[in-house]
Amino acid sequence: MDILPIITTIFGTLMGFAYLPQTYKIFKRKSAKDISLMTYLFFAVGVIIWLIYGLSISNYPIIISNVVALLGVSSVILAYFFNKH
Repeated sequence: MDILPIITTIFGTLMGFAYLPQTYKIFKRKSAKDISLMTYLFFAVGVIIWLIYGLSISNYPIIISNVVALLGVSSVILAYFFNKH
């Protein structure tokens, strides 16, 4: 049994959760004033490209980790628009 796909899926998924503290901070402060929207938009585009690639080759570790990452980066983008001030 190859352990590498398991490790990449676990850590790729954990990396997707890395965006949640920023989302929490935006909602807690009720402000996204110091957040660079462009940074997260670039992250989102990169994640979408990786997700499409993962789907095209049916690679579940890439698919799973990028779905979670897309949810995470989307949470920051949505928090930004709901708390612009």
